[in-house]
Amino acid sequence: MREYRDTRKLAIGVLRNQLAKHAFDDRYASRRQQSKVVSLYLPFLGIVLENVNRLILQQPPQMTSSHSSAIFANGDVSSVVDLSHISMPSTPQRGSMVLDPMNRSSTLPNLGKEQVLLSHVGAGSLSNMTNASSLSNVSDRSSASSTSTLQEKDVGEMGDSLKNQINHQRSPSGVQLSQVIRYDKLNRDEVRDLLICFLYILENISAELLLGWWQNCTETELLNFFKLLELCLENFRYPGKKSLFMRQAFVENNPQQRALTLPSRKGPPGGPIRAISTYTERTTVLTSISEDVDSHTALLMANVSSEVGLIILDTVTLFTSNFKAQLQLNNGDNTLMYRLYDIHLHYLQTGQSETLTRHVFATFRCFINSYPEALFEGSAQLCGSLIYEVLRSCNSKLQNSRADACALLYLLMRSNFEYTGRKNFTRVHLQTIISVSQLLGEEVPLNNARFQESLSNINNYANHDKAQQLTPFPGEVKDLTKRIRTVLMATAQMKEHESDPEMLVDLQYSLANSYASTPELRRTWLENMARIHCKNGNLSEAAQCYVHVAALVAEYLKRKEIFLDGCSAFRSISPNIELDESNMKEDAGMDDIQYTEDTLLEKLEMCAYGLDQAERWEMMGQVYRLIIPLYEKQRNFQALADAYQRLHVAYSKVVDVMRRGMRLLGTYFKVVFYGQYFELDDGKEFIYKEPKVTSLSEISERLRNLYSEKYGQDTVKLIQDSNDVDASELDPKFAYIQISFVTPFFKEQETTERLTDFERNNNIRQFMYETPFTLDGKKAHGSLAEQCKKRTILTSKLAAIARCSLPLLLDVAVV
Repeated sequence: MREYRDTRKLAIGVLRNQLAKHAFDDRYASRRQQSKVVSLYLPFLGIVLENVNRLILQQPPQMTSSHSSAIFANGDVSSVVDLSHISMPSTPQRGSMVLDPMNRSSTLPNLGKEQVLLSHVGAGSLSNMTNASSLSNVSDRSSASSTSTLQEKDVGEMGDSLKNQINHQRSPSGVQLSQVIRYDKLNRDEVRDLLICFLYILENISAELLLGWWQNCTETELLNFFKLLELCLENFRYPGKKSLFMRQAFVENNPQQRALTLPSRKGPPGGPIRAISTYTERTTVLTSISEDVDSHTALLMANVSSEVGLIILDTVTLFTSNFKAQLQLNNGDNTLMYRLYDIHLHYLQTGQSETLTRHVFATFRCFINSYPEALFEGSAQLCGSLIYEVLRSCNSKLQNSRADACALLYLLMRSNFEYTGRKNFTRVHLQTIISVSQLLGEEVPLNNARFQESLSNINNYANHDKAQQLTPFPGEVKDLTKRIRTVLMATAQMKEHESDPEMLVDLQYSLANSYASTPELRRTWLENMARIHCKNGNLSEAAQCYVHVAALVAEYLKRKEIFLDGCSAFRSISPNIELDESNMKEDAGMDDIQYTEDTLLEKLEMCAYGLDQAERWEMMGQVYRLIIPLYEKQRNFQALADAYQRLHVAYSKVVDVMRRGMRLLGTYFKVVFYGQYFELDDGKEFIYKEPKVTSLSEISERLRNLYSEKYGQDTVKLIQDSNDVDASELDPKFAYIQISFVTPFFKEQETTERLTDFERNNNIRQFMYETPFTLDGKKAHGSLAEQCKKRTILTSKLAAIARCSLPLLLDVAVV
């Protein structure tokens, strides 16, 4: 490993061919015999671990000192650098592969597992078809043949002198502890050869011997060992048949690139003649594909990828089954657990065969049953990352993968529920909502029949689980899937209604409610609503959004026993707040939420500012009743003085507008939509709040223009009167909008309590409008003796809140 490239490649080739000979030798055909043979090669594991940094194909760290730069300039790439500076390669793109799955042994048709694995790099016709050199590696080899080889020879010669100065020691695991870490990277052919040998040893070594070797390893050596496993998965990943043909087309359409795939015919000047390797010097993958890319070649590469995945899966499963104490340290919040968990997740992040995917899901089921503390009590990162990948699998085009993913997600819910003593599955609930939001943010198309089917399957599992029928578990599962569906529907509709401010805010309000149990996501959507309201000039609604955000933080602090009143402290500001913000779910393992009293104070100050801008000065006093105790607790007397000064100015403005009688707090209209163009809103009634003094003609013109742009100028028609409309008599070719002026309605007792204009325009639930009619019902207007007036009272579920439109739930007609 410390010689220059040509000698090093010869040595690696000899080792590879020797192991291939063992694999095909009839005298060592049994598993026991193979195990005894590979035990002789156990020191090879230590050698590979010692050089793990050289297997990662990336640029070495930059050296800043002039002395180090001079050494690199002279060709010596050895330096004393900590391994922690080496970063792992980025996650590869997802591939796809479908094999005919039967069982583990049937993954490789007509060939033994060791035969297929080593025939991928051994002599014979298979090696010609499955050589694994990449385009980038071949380019490097041919374009730098005249310069890099000379430098490597110098490196090797300098390495010989360095070896005499370094006292090599070995740890109990057999890993050589060298004070010098080399950064001259091996090329891709050498890396794959070494990894093949490494995998062959892992496949055939006895479990007892491997467990004993692990026990003698330090934590750093174990981390490097699992880094090697990750490198194996990345280097033998099956890219898919489409990708192979794209590479072929690229080579054939670029003569210069095709020339780079030819083997080198010359050795370095003054150097030995390079020996021909059956793996690296015959035909590369690109040349092989360009000559004859057929189904057999692609299937062979797919089988090798699957076998590598199965070997690594068996290895990590053996470790997790026997080293629980190390992995459960700090409830799984340790480096070793994260490294092993990343290997598991790598299978879901990249495309695998159906057979291998089935084994992966089975491994995760065992992991959930073995390490519930790490998933449901430790850091939420482990549970969240798994749910994210499982949800992606729930959207897979492969039915078997979707079924396994649904079963695994349901097992997570059920295990979390059992772990909490059958109280709830808060962690899985929160992480599922967060993961759905992340997937939608990455524009992953979840609003389709496949994902909806997966949600239905999860509901069916809960409904037919007899052991959970007498618990709240089925209801919580149904509530979670309902929230997910609401998020998907609202997100899809938001893109269609970007130009409709009322509809856009309604959809964001639905999203915020779906995220009611997830504080951070709900806060994000409430603040988005506030920005849209400010943009459209709806300052009162924007202020209400900020009030809800502050109440959300207060409720979070109540769960942490910091602010004891929680969201109930805002009851006097709006009756909706306690209803909306009390549904929060908390998870002790979530570290991304760090709300404090300072956060609450900041949000309350935003509320006060928003109410001042919206001319809702009377509500500022209620907000400052929450702010002032926090200032007093901090001994912030300057802030107290400023607060009382702002209250003085606010109440002075109230006195001024009451004296002049010029208070304009908004106008209300009933809006009804009819026609198939409005889809889910067909036949629904809403109360629209318009700013200041808005006439009926103004809102009519605005809505006509808005929907004419969406559906066509001649498609939208306005219904001019406020009488009841028979939808069956309307022409389905048109979109109808009925707009009526309404006023707030108060019962007799409320009339005596709401004395000011502000009180008559704040926290309103009922509205009314009047319609003329005659007793015979034939016409609207008649003589004084026949004329009657019908008063219709409209009631909404909530008082006027952080929206410009309220859905109506009940109509009461009073004559």
